[in-house]
Amino acid sequence: MPQLDLLIERIAARDFTVGVIGLGYVGLPLACAAAGAGFRVVGFDVDPAKPAAIAAGRSYLKHAPAGKLAELVAAGRMTATTDFERLREVEAMIICVPTPLAAHREPDLSFVESTAGAIVPRLRRDHLVVLESTTWPGTTEEVVRPILESGGLRAGLDFFLAFSPEREDPGNSEHPMAQIPKIVGADDEGSLRLADRLYGSIVARTVPVTSTRTAEAVKLTENIFRAVNIALVNELKVVFDAMDINVWEVIEAAKSKPFGYMPFYPGPGLGGHCIPIDPFYLTWKAHEFGITTRFVELAGEINSAMPGRVVEKLARYLDAEQSRGLNGSRVLLIGLAYKKNVDDTRESPALRLIELLEARGAKVDFFDPHVREIPVTREHRALAGRRSVAWDVEAFPDYHAALIATDHDGVDYAALAARSALVIDTRNVCARLGLKAPNVRPA
Repeated sequence: MPQLDLLIERIAARDFTVGVIGLGYVGLPLACAAAGAGFRVVGFDVDPAKPAAIAAGRSYLKHAPAGKLAELVAAGRMTATTDFERLREVEAMIICVPTPLAAHREPDLSFVESTAGAIVPRLRRDHLVVLESTTWPGTTEEVVRPILESGGLRAGLDFFLAFSPEREDPGNSEHPMAQIPKIVGADDEGSLRLADRLYGSIVARTVPVTSTRTAEAVKLTENIFRAVNIALVNELKVVFDAMDINVWEVIEAAKSKPFGYMPFYPGPGLGGHCIPIDPFYLTWKAHEFGITTRFVELAGEINSAMPGRVVEKLARYLDAEQSRGLNGSRVLLIGLAYKKNVDDTRESPALRLIELLEARGAKVDFFDPHVREIPVTREHRALAGRRSVAWDVEAFPDYHAALIATDHDGVDYAALAARSALVIDTRNVCARLGLKAPNVRPA
């Protein structure tokens, strides 16, 4: 491609417009980072509320500060729209759309496919298209590329195509997106050079790899590593509970070993946009090669069973200490987000806890300082619209149990322990804070 060197020069001069498609937890921070690095950015989303918020300089994500966003918008470096015709204005199109699982836990690439289809009539020579959405190895080559080439242009010859997995960790101030090394993979040298140069202008360091498949596999490897290790410690917790051994004390002591051990922690189940989902992408693809990923699938079974174990333990405590069952019991669930200090409820085990408790007749309220209302999701549609109750110490005695599902900072756990009849702690937060009370129980 004779234009490659010119495009690289334009990136260096910041005379290069970046389009980010999908302005959610991944796309908005990426758009802000690109604009902050000096590029003109156009964001695209099918939800009109998001471009409207951006135009007003208002961030709808806690980890994308409104002040910085407003500054970028005011400077004219960032705009957002629902009009995909404006893809014609950009030189790079970065796809950051969801890749959920369908009803039977198989990959759902419908958002990726529809986005690629929307690009086709606007695709021109020397465009750069990058997929960031997490998916199975081969998606860029086998799914995205054929759709893009259906318009007559060829990847690697007429336009550039790459994969760069998102590594965003919402709420992690120690590792902001721009400081996390960026994996970049492509199936031809020109695409790799161009994509690597673009990301190298946005983040501190890139890690180029030899193919899109390799880059896709990197992301799955990272998250499967976490999922499997969390499953291991969740299973150890079940075993140690039966032996009357405190798994949290075991982990704290074990992590004193300076080599050969990395601490992972048990909980009420896996949550978030990647870790509960990504292993299923690999297992699905592995079946195409006649391979059963038994270890990975077993980890998924263990993690998926944890909400049920928590509910059973709560039921046993209520029976032993209050001589009552779950049916008719009032439960206050603390924390709805999938992890502490974020407003992200995707795949949160707290949602499953509510469903399981209510299926057994419990009356459940929730409190979360970051989540005011349960959003609409495909998996938990019946819960949509329910709102967090206010933090009311005087109301705690009205509940038969409080269940800590997410250990947000800034919550007065001492007051919760002092005023509640029973506290079930799935995150060990009370013990970490030194709150020792007979009514506080581990889950």
